[in-house]
Amino acid sequence: MRWTLKAQPEKESIDYLTSVLNVDALIARLLLQRGIQDFDSAKEFFRPQLSDLHNPFLMKDMEKAVERIQQAIENNENILVYGDYDVDGTTAVALLSSYLLQKYPNVATYIPDRYEEGYGVSIKGIDFAHDNEISLIIALDCGIKAIKQIAYAKELGIDFIVCDHHRPADQLPDAVAVLDPKREDDNYPYDELCGCGIGFKLVQALGSKTGETIEDHLWLLDLVAVAIGADIVPMDGENRTLAYFGLKVVNNNPRLGIKAITDQVDKEKLVITDLVFIIAPRINAAGRMKHGLYAVELLTASDMNTAKSIASEIEEFNSERKGLDQKITLEALEQIRENKEEDRFTTVVYRDDWHKGVIGIVASRLIESYFRPTLVFTKSGDKLAASARSIRGFDVYNALRDCSEHLEQFGGHKYAAGLTLLEEQYKDFKEEFERVVSETINPDIMQPELLIDSEITIGQITPKLVRILKQFAPFGPNNRTPVFMARGLMDSGFARTVGAESNHLKMTLTQEGGLPFDAIGFHLGTKLQRIANRQPFDAVFTIEENNWNGQTRIQLRIKDLR
Repeated sequence: MRWTLKAQPEKESIDYLTSVLNVDALIARLLLQRGIQDFDSAKEFFRPQLSDLHNPFLMKDMEKAVERIQQAIENNENILVYGDYDVDGTTAVALLSSYLLQKYPNVATYIPDRYEEGYGVSIKGIDFAHDNEISLIIALDCGIKAIKQIAYAKELGIDFIVCDHHRPADQLPDAVAVLDPKREDDNYPYDELCGCGIGFKLVQALGSKTGETIEDHLWLLDLVAVAIGADIVPMDGENRTLAYFGLKVVNNNPRLGIKAITDQVDKEKLVITDLVFIIAPRINAAGRMKHGLYAVELLTASDMNTAKSIASEIEEFNSERKGLDQKITLEALEQIRENKEEDRFTTVVYRDDWHKGVIGIVASRLIESYFRPTLVFTKSGDKLAASARSIRGFDVYNALRDCSEHLEQFGGHKYAAGLTLLEEQYKDFKEEFERVVSETINPDIMQPELLIDSEITIGQITPKLVRILKQFAPFGPNNRTPVFMARGLMDSGFARTVGAESNHLKMTLTQEGGLPFDAIGFHLGTKLQRIANRQPFDAVFTIEENNWNGQTRIQLRIKDLR
């Protein structure tokens, strides 16, 4: 594990922010590392306002999209809200369809089958629309590369509005409107919205035409917050504002489907990680194990009995998913060992009977064992399909683009992508991918890295510091939970392993001149002997509050020690 101390801001900047905000130097450093350099940006960071959200009509083609939807409603046309089968897609479909159905009855929803149709806009989905006399399809979290499919729809007299956040290719689809802030010709001020976020901007724009304000759309923000957390988009700018208010909805007045899941959680206040690790996997499990429409039905349920019934089914899907991804991970690790591929620059594994719904999770699990760009393939119809995952600092999308002569299609982000190829292409692709990565990756990044915001002493940890750090939330990419390092720590002599498998490390840490603090190191049980000899050590940790038996205490969550 590499420990990397982030670049520290210049003293003049720290002194300035300390003065204008009346905070100590540590807080000023943390804010500067997050791009906050003056009073106004600090105010926006600590006190997000709905007025911080941008005018939706700054997004290219937004006016065209709104006009086409208004025309469809005036002409009594049938509208299909179409979305991908993951969290971002299903929340987006739930968001836009539930909003439109409040105003207009002729709205249907469609989620492609992961196994029969694959990712994105499908010919089967367009045929469904044609068979049901649907003349307008609104595609969410997909569609930016559906050139042929949207051309086919146009031949059938079906218009498309694309709401996507993935990188466009050189050619845009021939749609009535293409809403994607990543378009090169789009000057929208923030280009990191998720698919559900773009769906929300469309709602904002539609509502503005009938006098609605942003407050009228707050009820939709629980969906946006779940999508932002699950899709791992940057937690800054407009995303952070949407997530901040979305969490308020989740905690105070969530939709029935989300409540049916969170009612099982014994927690006073849910934070973004709860959305990521509790709600999102269950929504995803529907599309992975059965069908994404289960998730849409859950998120649009109008009575609690229905919501609880669907949530119960989805819980079963999630349990099945957990068992499958553990089994396939073990099989993939065995394949790497059998093929003697431990020392390669990439992990590329394939078995034709692996469940397509969990290969993305398996790819992430394999990175925990072999820290390098990873692809997991399985059979999908007459082709092979893969999920790609990458490591910090390496753009797997660009690597796939450099291997595109061996691919049928691919798409995605810097750190996660999907692809398909013909079975006879697999061997050549695997070697080409290894070559491209080996020639372009910096070997220094091929071990896990702990990014440290600041070195501190135990004496600097106070209730006031913890109160301010809590206001840095919600956390995510570009605004991670602050990570600290302290040197010369000692255990009080009561260090022990805890947990069912004794794999966690429980300690009480002291530093010369400071008060003792409780500390927990998950999956660090093997390091007990290193600190039990009463020798000083250094540690990297985050600072949190631990609520136990009605008492709240400051606790250090240890990430690593040496």
